[in-house]
Amino acid sequence: MPEICRFLGAIITMNFREHNPPHFHVTYSENEAIICINDLRTLEGKLPRRIKAAVLEWADEHRQELLENWNAAQEGKPTKKIRPLD
Repeated sequence: MPEICRFLGAIITMNFREHNPPHFHVTYSENEAIICINDLRTLEGKLPRRIKAAVLEWADEHRQELLENWNAAQEGKPTKKIRPLD
């Protein structure tokens, strides 16, 4: 699972050729979650409130880049790193 970003201890990854809807994975300590790119809802898992808020802020700022990575991953192409939360 390629890592596309890391900040505040959260690791953001995206699998190749995953199922819809477009989403990314977040790992923070022993917590994991899957976040939908389109509407930023949590599809699975749970994160601490502070980390979830930061991840959602980051995802909102980088939604287009996340979708570009999703499309690349679906085609088996490499994903690109995305700048961490400022």
